[in-house]
Amino acid sequence: MILHVDMDAFYASVEERDRPELRGKPVIVGGTPEGRGVVAAANYAVRKFGVHSAMATAEALRRCPKAVVLRPRMQHYVEISHQIQEIFNRYTPVVEPLSLDEAFLDATASVQLFGAVESIGRAIRRDIYDELQLVASVGVAPNKFLAKLASDLDKPDGFTVISADDVDEVLEPLPVTRIWGVGKVTKLKFYGLGIRTIGELRKLSQQQLQSSFGRSGQHFWRLARGLDDREVVADREAKSVSHETTFAEDISDVDVLRAWLMELTEQVAGRMRKKNVRGRTVNLKIRYGNFDTITRSKSLSPSTNATNLLWAVVSEMLIAQLPERPVVVRLLGMGVSNLQQQASVQMNLFAEDQDERDTRLDEVADQIRSRFGTTSLRRASIVQHETKHKPLPRPE
Repeated sequence: MILHVDMDAFYASVEERDRPELRGKPVIVGGTPEGRGVVAAANYAVRKFGVHSAMATAEALRRCPKAVVLRPRMQHYVEISHQIQEIFNRYTPVVEPLSLDEAFLDATASVQLFGAVESIGRAIRRDIYDELQLVASVGVAPNKFLAKLASDLDKPDGFTVISADDVDEVLEPLPVTRIWGVGKVTKLKFYGLGIRTIGELRKLSQQQLQSSFGRSGQHFWRLARGLDDREVVADREAKSVSHETTFAEDISDVDVLRAWLMELTEQVAGRMRKKNVRGRTVNLKIRYGNFDTITRSKSLSPSTNATNLLWAVVSEMLIAQLPERPVVVRLLGMGVSNLQQQASVQMNLFAEDQDERDTRLDEVADQIRSRFGTTSLRRASIVQHETKHKPLPRPE
């Protein structure tokens, strides 16, 4: 059985915890309504007005004029995410982070120590609340797809178990949009075929689905039956470090996409430094509104974990890809692969190149934040980023 732990309205919940006077009020974390401010996170009080992540802040305030808008404190959220990861690691070393606020866990080998996987899930949820005063929803299921689905069925503060015997009963009445990869365009195509539920989707053969959706057809066929053979890959064993985010609504603004990509790069570079690794290959992933997905890579020499260099490479790759078609993007991701331990990297003994200087600056900055707090030192690019009210990655 697999666990999927998903923090409820993470950024907004952290702000409510730190500022008790906000509890019960509609809270938005994101950019200001002027210019291109975008909602990074919305608490459940403001979601009742139809406000969601990736919506323009100006539109969010039109829907809920009394909402409190707060600037994101990204480094603070990263620090709290590390505390959550430490709780996960108490129960199992097989933890695969998806973003700051969610992760897959395989606790199979921990059952003899802590009891059934369901008991482990409840213990993790309890520890997060007792120690951090934050609420998580947990899904328990035989595979990743079902576990992630389970964690989302009873939000917020949910705990849902889908056993192998329950799969058909749970899946069939759900809307077809619960299948990974079914966005606005694909949903309308399913509706055109008279398919609105997963149960109705299951009546189609693989051949029928492939005829209508190409390579994605088999993907839809398998997930509609709860089939997913992907393993949980522990962060320490991963051959790459990556982050991606799926937008609540498709993004058509290049500046907004670059802003999200910058924050993803910050997260990836920070994780690499924490793991004491460098990478040689920078990877970009773009999924368009019609579910077409492209991936691009660029190799570096030497390897690096410097934020500035990774950002320069991946942002250039983004701009090079977007003009090929209309800019309608529903998922954006970046990662670094071909990793090697820091100690195995041969440094230049006679000349300090820009990458080495950037890496040392990153390491010093990480140490200062660790000792004096996450807001004690700010990267210049982040200050500029926030000044321009760029959006930040949202919890999924």
